[in-house]
Amino acid sequence: MIQKDVIVIGAGAAGLFCAAQAGKRGRAVAVLDHGKKVGRKILMSGGGRCNFTNMYAEPANFLSANPHFCKSALSRYTQWDFISLVSEYGIPYHEKTLGQLFCDNSASDIVDMLVKECDKAGAEIVTRCDILSVEKTETGYALSTSLGDYVCESLVIATGGLSMPKIGATPFGYKIAEQFGLKVLPTRAGLVPFTLHDKDKQALEALSGIAVDTSASCNDTSFREAMLFTHRGLSGPSMLQISSYWHPGDTLHIDLQPAMSAAEYLTAAQQDTPDAQLSTVLSKFYPKRLVQTFIDTRQWPNEPVKRLTHSQIAEIDNTLSDWQITPNGTEGYRTAEVTLGGVDTDELSSKTMMSKKAEGLFFIGEVVDVTGWLGGYNFQWAWSSAWAAGQYV
Repeated sequence: MIQKDVIVIGAGAAGLFCAAQAGKRGRAVAVLDHGKKVGRKILMSGGGRCNFTNMYAEPANFLSANPHFCKSALSRYTQWDFISLVSEYGIPYHEKTLGQLFCDNSASDIVDMLVKECDKAGAEIVTRCDILSVEKTETGYALSTSLGDYVCESLVIATGGLSMPKIGATPFGYKIAEQFGLKVLPTRAGLVPFTLHDKDKQALEALSGIAVDTSASCNDTSFREAMLFTHRGLSGPSMLQISSYWHPGDTLHIDLQPAMSAAEYLTAAQQDTPDAQLSTVLSKFYPKRLVQTFIDTRQWPNEPVKRLTHSQIAEIDNTLSDWQITPNGTEGYRTAEVTLGGVDTDELSSKTMMSKKAEGLFFIGEVVDVTGWLGGYNFQWAWSSAWAAGQYV
């Protein structure tokens, strides 16, 4: 029987950070993970460079059934606190775009930092450890594992969501919540590419690999970022962002000209280059393959612009400013960056992350119904929620 003050299940961003915080308070801590190595999702994130936070992170950047829940943790451990820690370790980083901070070198810099923080705080990290059962005791919790039995006063669930099952994602955290009577809200894939119905897929398949500046809207929310056509459907930052707000059957409204007006350019072209073909004029602003696809599928008249009528120009402008498409679905958890839904925040203290029903049981990170936008926000939730729990476990 191995006795600890605190056991954290899950050696990801939230789990490692929480363990370090608890260890700094003099608590005897062990982090248990079923994988071979720690921080697997960190290592994969940001193309291997880890988008570890966002300079503009605030509660408005998070989705939750209770949008107020995240405010306490985010205000008590901010992006600037984590940036300070990264700087303390001399990790070089840069802003890529929209406040997104990435490591200059490798995501392994962040994992190494977290492991060193655990080492300094005396928190033990145990890998290849399967949790067989968890039971409540008079003084805390008893765990049966593939590496022996553990007992602890405080148990922290930091097992993440269902996204990226290839790197070990499981529903373990939700099952523990339900075991102890906590409500778990329905989950679905978030920050995920869209798939298309066969008809649309066939019409757009020639565009695979093309990226365009867009403003994508759905359910009263919009994101202005790049969209990427793929051989399966639609991806890129704008699509990943809006996917968290999309529900099956919803139509996406995509502005393909957020920085221009086709009507203005075509009208001007009728004066300046009246004999230029429609495709030639539009190809100044869009990839030729995209222009040709729209001309073919929309049956736009590819003739000298001087022949275009006002109604034809208006139709082209309307299509480009509000291209509507109803996805068939998403690529699901296989490629999703996050999981929407999870442990109901009504079941937890926003100050400590502890369950209101089970004394000493904490939930942090992605397993909780708090999901950030693309761009470092989900890592910031991991750090903030882990820090909050780490002060009380």
